[in-house]
Amino acid sequence: MNNFLEYKGYYGTVEYSSNDSALFGKVLGINGLISYEGNCVKSLQDDFNEAIDDYINMCDENSIEPQKVFRGNFNVRVSPELHRQLVLYAASCGQSLNSTVEEAIKAYVSIEDK
Repeated sequence: MNNFLEYKGYYGTVEYSSNDSALFGKVLGINGLISYEGNCVKSLQDDFNEAIDDYINMCDENSIEPQKVFRGNFNVRVSPELHRQLVLYAASCGQSLNSTVEEAIKAYVSIEDK
């Protein structure tokens, strides 16, 4: 994955602020905001790692289960007409709506089952 940081299964963005001449980012895939910053890639990665460790420690201290990154389910809102077409297409292929949507997403992002 390009232009993302990764640590302990968590991913974060890498962005640049020309106003501040600084790198910054936020953690993807969890509710809430965990942000980090740095003046070079190494300091950005270090602050990202520290932010993840702080999040996990805070969850432990408060007996909260850290959010599982990318649990494998999410809600998608589509028009009623597209929903109808998907259901009919899935049925004509003899598969579930979930399988049809998963297949379409895999094709879109060009990934294979691993």
